[in-house]
Amino acid sequence: MKTDIEADIAAIQRINAVPKILTVASRTTGMGLVAIARITDDRWVCCAALDQINFGMKPGTELELETTICNEVHKSGEPVIIDDVSLDGRFCKHPAPGLYGFQSYISMPISFSNGSLWGSLFAIDPKPHKLNTPEIVDMFKLFAELIARHLETTQGYEISQTNLALSQANLRASQRELLASEDSLRDERHASELREQFIAVLGHDLRNPLASLEAATRILLRDGLNEKSPEILVLMQKTVVRMARLVDNIMDFAHGRLGGGLTLNRDAKHPLTPVFEQIINELQSAWPERTIESHINLDEPINCDRSKLGQLFSNLIGNALAYGELDAPVRVVASTDKNILELSVTNYGAPISAKAMESLYRPFVRGDRPSKQGLGLGLFIASEIARAHGGTLSATSSPVETIFTFKMPL
Repeated sequence: MKTDIEADIAAIQRINAVPKILTVASRTTGMGLVAIARITDDRWVCCAALDQINFGMKPGTELELETTICNEVHKSGEPVIIDDVSLDGRFCKHPAPGLYGFQSYISMPISFSNGSLWGSLFAIDPKPHKLNTPEIVDMFKLFAELIARHLETTQGYEISQTNLALSQANLRASQRELLASEDSLRDERHASELREQFIAVLGHDLRNPLASLEAATRILLRDGLNEKSPEILVLMQKTVVRMARLVDNIMDFAHGRLGGGLTLNRDAKHPLTPVFEQIINELQSAWPERTIESHINLDEPINCDRSKLGQLFSNLIGNALAYGELDAPVRVVASTDKNILELSVTNYGAPISAKAMESLYRPFVRGDRPSKQGLGLGLFIASEIARAHGGTLSATSSPVETIFTFKMPL
């Protein structure tokens, strides 16, 4: 019979997405060792690892818990992120860096829904790396949540299988309970498939902007500042804005579909207009060659979640910039009239086909026009934000123009 630790290792090995998680985490951060560890009150055991620095880490490797920084994570339940251990006041004297030969470190706790800590997703490297950024921290947090939910799903599946076998063996009279269990299993399998699809798309779409930033940085380091530098910096800024939109959409999709649903923080304490103006300025800076015409006339205050409406606004304008004609403006109108907030974003160029219209707001679906960057989550997230506000998001498209319109009762 397998021990509990062996069962935990086997459970991680059965998650098909784990190699993709480790690869994406390593490529994104540049860390040489990325691994998943099972941590108890007295044991630290590796369950999966991507070891590119010949550390010797593999499934079943066990370290003395007290010598690891993961022990601190296990005690506090909080992540630990170290860009350069020699500059870190908290851990510069900890025995782990000297014992295991690393200078940079990140560890994100893997916790179940009930708050219990299962283990850690961590990475180390003998060189310093910039790890304490919102993009990297959010990515590790999301991967840790995905692993935890997958483990919980597996446990739930095994429990359901046991209950199903008992029901079949005991009474045919429990047919309704049996059908309910089968429905639960189908939902769990669907959720697992959705998570694996999500990780695969995430790995693909984050890799592209990261590669673009790496190439631009390499050119600047090689050639120094010259007449092409402003153009390269604009490209880098546009890439950073695109990555920020990806991370925002990823987090909302994860919380909405893998967690407890999209939540709003509504209030009318501050105006909405400056939020819209800031987003327009950010996107205009990222797309200096494009024209954004804006007309904003709102009767303030408006009871809403300003951050979420700003995200909806950003997704619609970003979509219009991506698909509209390069030499035509993107037109933005926001107004309040008769207790309705109405927001429209218009771009000019090729229309959206009738077939694409049918799946316009489905996650992971991109338009059928020339391929653009993105996860295919922008319009899905926008529609979910509209729905959470009690509003609607609609689209019309003709050979002349495409218009997305958001309406919300005040």
